[in-house]
Amino acid sequence: MTIKLLPETLINQIAAGEVIERPASAVKELVENAIDAGATRIEIATAGGGKSLIRVIDNGGGMTPGDLELAVRRHCTSKLDRGLDDIRTLGFRGEALPSIGSVAKLSITSRVRDAENGSEVQVTGGRAAAIRPKAANPGTIVEVRDLFFATPARLKFLKSEKAEAGAITEIVRRMAIAFPHIRFVMSGADRTTLELPATGDDRLARIAQVIGKDFEENSIAIDAEREGVRLIGFAGLPVFNRGNAQHQFAYVNGRPVSDKLINSALRGAYAETVPAGRHPVAVLDIALDPALVDVNVHPAKSDVRFRDPGLVRGLIVGAIRQALSADGDRSSTTAARSMMAAFSPGYRPAPRRDWTAAASPSRPFAPAPSRAPAFGEAAQAAFGEIAEPSARPATAPPAQAAREAQAEEALAFPLGAARTQVHENYIIAQT
Repeated sequence: MTIKLLPETLINQIAAGEVIERPASAVKELVENAIDAGATRIEIATAGGGKSLIRVIDNGGGMTPGDLELAVRRHCTSKLDRGLDDIRTLGFRGEALPSIGSVAKLSITSRVRDAENGSEVQVTGGRAAAIRPKAANPGTIVEVRDLFFATPARLKFLKSEKAEAGAITEIVRRMAIAFPHIRFVMSGADRTTLELPATGDDRLARIAQVIGKDFEENSIAIDAEREGVRLIGFAGLPVFNRGNAQHQFAYVNGRPVSDKLINSALRGAYAETVPAGRHPVAVLDIALDPALVDVNVHPAKSDVRFRDPGLVRGLIVGAIRQALSADGDRSSTTAARSMMAAFSPGYRPAPRRDWTAAASPSRPFAPAPSRAPAFGEAAQAAFGEIAEPSARPATAPPAQAAREAQAEEALAFPLGAARTQVHENYIIAQT
């Protein structure tokens, strides 16, 4: 068996197996190209979970006909000038467009700002057609149809259209946080239109667009530096936690990453403050010399390797713990609003059945001397006094009568009188 050079189309399909794992991977690569091109507005449209259609439109610098011809060839890029030790762009491998074109029907239309017309190239299953002129606005339009039609076995491993559309949304959300000066618009048959207006340099405002305004009120600014490595971002209060880790956003020099070291350090920083099974909310960006981190670990470029992982971990844990300690025991405004609403006069808890204890073999159940009112009755009685102050007696009862009433209430309510309920789980009692 002799060794031979594989055809270019087959090489690209092999590369696509790692670079383009699912529709969200293609969207990520195309959005990264738009950002590297200097775009300030990026529109993403999808259909069929990205399998039927992916369209990315940007107002970036665009490409000349010569650049467009090279863009669909493997290992052709304008972003890698100084080597792998000084990568300052999101893309650098020159594999995304040829990989997509090898497994889908790819169309690219682009125009530089000082050109009269644009140019278009079409690639179907790895076969590129000739460049032809086409009217276009400055910028680039990339359209991907029938993703994985050339490798149908890959389609069997994709999730439902809804799940794939959700993965695309998550990719765009993470990119949007890293680049608040860019306006992102998502549309298409998969979703209702989602628009994230540009916020300039105000990253917290963009974070509020993505995560929610509650995070702005329940977070602490992080800004720490150690031995040339800087950590900036926002860490949520310990009580402002979630049931999953989807609201944890990590970046390295502005690049969205999913790194085990960063995730582990974040868990360690909140280890003593967030309950087991809950996850903190945080947005962290690590800024350091590109020579101190390797972003070429995987073609997806989501994994990184730090030259000094201990330094990075110590910086994350120390900075977050110090910020939380300096902020004190500030409570979540979300929980506080729910609590205040529960105490408001107009609040009425849902009716509940009276609870009856079962007899115990070692200690038979004995009812209280007088029937304790149900929780709803006690709450309504308490809130009735607050809502109708005029119904109170003009004079207070004698001290002796008050003490006797308190004693009787203590006997009837050994754990305190129920006053209200929060989140349908916690009962506020008064002793």
